[in-house]
Amino acid sequence: MAPCATAGAQMLAARPCVSASQSMLASRAAVSRISPALGASGFASCPRISYSRPLTSSNIAVRAVSGEGAPQGLPIDLRGKKAFIAGVADDNGYGWAIAKALAAAGAEILVGTWVPALNIFETSLRRGKFDESRKLPDGSLMEIVKVYPLDAVYDCPEDVPEDVKTNKRYAGSSNWTVKEAAEAVKKDFGSIDILVHSLANGPEVTKPLLETSRSGYLAAMSASSYSFISLLQHFVPIMNPGGASISLTYIASERTIPGYGGGMSSAKAALESDTRVLAFEAGRKGKIRVNTISAGPLGSRAAKAIGFIEKMIEYSYVNAPLQKELLADEVGNAAAFLVSPLASAITGSTVYVDNGLNTMAVAIDSPSVA
Repeated sequence: MAPCATAGAQMLAARPCVSASQSMLASRAAVSRISPALGASGFASCPRISYSRPLTSSNIAVRAVSGEGAPQGLPIDLRGKKAFIAGVADDNGYGWAIAKALAAAGAEILVGTWVPALNIFETSLRRGKFDESRKLPDGSLMEIVKVYPLDAVYDCPEDVPEDVKTNKRYAGSSNWTVKEAAEAVKKDFGSIDILVHSLANGPEVTKPLLETSRSGYLAAMSASSYSFISLLQHFVPIMNPGGASISLTYIASERTIPGYGGGMSSAKAALESDTRVLAFEAGRKGKIRVNTISAGPLGSRAAKAIGFIEKMIEYSYVNAPLQKELLADEVGNAAAFLVSPLASAITGSTVYVDNGLNTMAVAIDSPSVA
């Protein structure tokens, strides 16, 4: 899928808990009745409650006991997991950052790269051009196990028009439709656990919606929204139960961003709506979780095509609750959490990673509110 103008411009509240200690911990007998039930369920990893004297509402000693040799903290552990990330064509977008975060957590990384960008991407990898940005927190380099050619605008070979088949930018590549890519991954690895959609393209993104053609609008929807449906259609059958999928969206789905045109705001709105429906369907069909990350603006190579990404970054810095630069790694870390067992009950959600900009209703740098 063509990395487009929009790909890099992808612009949890804890619920209060009411203590039940007075009713549950009124006596040692109450704990003794609960404890065997937990043991019979096999919850060996649950924290144990220890006490030195009878428990009352005013005299409670609680201590979390870890298993011997257990690591400290609450790590994101993706060891043994395989992740397919669609839409990585360079080392400075959100797709790359997500790949690094998953690799740092132990996952094996497979990527799908837009066919016309495939040769330069693989060449850059071989020549070490990306070695600096491949560095992981432990000092090692992220390993991309395999790069697959991919154009997610086409579901199967029969969908590819003749002018694309004969286009010299596609010469030398084969098996790059969504169906063929999924079949190739199945042949090589059998199954995957994580699917990442980092794809967007709006050929008329610089046009106002009122000036967008039907073909331009539908192209944006096809490349930026339906491509996620297609990926799940073909990859869910080879995803292990308990797996997870994420995509990238942008606040223009629900707020007006003048200049973000060509149907791209509509495509992002559709992507978020589809996320909720796909979460139900993929959850019931394959026990797969589906979420999307609404990321703040990033000055990636692709995003610069919209013409005002630097202004959006400045606007975000000035007006967001957290007045700091948004890093691609922060989006990558959020993605690693969402696809990990730590987020096992989260699906169908739009998760904002934008320094809180989505919460603002007034631009505080506006002269009218100065």
